[in-house]
Parts: sequence; structure tokens; C-alpha cells
Amino acid sequence: MTFATTVTTAVVALLGVLLGGWLTGRNLDRSWKREHARQWRDIRLATYSEFVSAYRQYVAFALEPGVKIAAVPNPREPDDLMPFFNEEGRPYKERLDTASVAVRLVSESPDTMKACAAVVQRVRRIAAERAAHSETEIPSEAFRALWLAQDDFLDATRRELDLPEVRWRSIYPKV
Repeated sequence: MTFATTVTTAVVALLGVLLGGWLTGRNLDRSWKREHARQWRDIRLATYSEFVSAYRQYVAFALEPGVKIAAVPNPREPDDLMPFFNEEGRPYKERLDTASVAVRLVSESPDTMKACAAVVQRVRRIAAERAAHSETEIPSEAFRALWLAQDDFLDATRRELDLPEVRWRSIYPKV
């Protein structure tokens, strides 16, 4: 064996080791990125589910017979009423506020954050209407606005989570 053959063999072996190490590192990096994306997707899904649960419980509480809600004009927007609950309703308000902040914390999409804010606004409108009406006399427009905001929130979250689009209005045409 000559010196050139020995050097060539060593260089080829070294290049093979370097290429193998680089490919392994690249595959590990891709695998880590996929796992990281999956974990964040799971976190977002759990956060969005918690938000949906919180606002639905808020509305359910506001519609309970005998619930006492006060509504005062918003200092920044006088046409917008702000609902206030007693101690019994405070946990529902706090849970809704916490869940909506959590959505803003984990969401990657401005559309999801805007849709979340719209749902919160519509839910609070229902509670403000409840301050002036009995649970059976709340104008149906308040509920229609909530359902449309809910559909927009679901659409935004589905896009963010890379889920297929659903045409809610074709499924629920009267909403």
C-alpha cells in the first residue's frame, strides 16, 4: 500500500464520519422541531378548549334564574355596558378573563386573538343584557352575535392548528 492510498482511505473514512454526523444532527434537529411544534399545538388546543369552556360557563351562569348582575357604561365607550357580578359570579368572570389572557399568551395568530376578543365582548354583552332583562327576555340578537363570533373563533383556531376548514353556516344554516 502506498502512502497516497492510505491517506485517501483515511480522508474518505473521515468524510463518511462527518457526513453521517451531520445527517444525524440534522435529523435530530428536525425531530426536535416536530416534537416542539406538536407540544405547542397540544398546548394551544388545551388553552382554546379551556377558553371555550370558560365562556360557556360564564353565559350559563348569567342565564341562571335569580342571578344578580349590574351593568354600568364603559368609561371609554359609553355605549358599551360592563357587567358586574356579585361574589357568586366572580369566579366565572375571573375564569373567563384568565382563559382569554391565556389565549393571547399562546396564540401565534392575530386572527385568533381578535376572534377571542370578539367572543369575550359578545359574552359580556349577554351578561349586560341580563342585567336589564330576565333570562328569557334577552334579545336573540345578542345570542346570534355570540354564535357568529364563536364560529369566527373556531375558524381562526382551526387555521392556526392546521385543521381542515369547516363551513359552519352550511352545517347550522339558521345561525
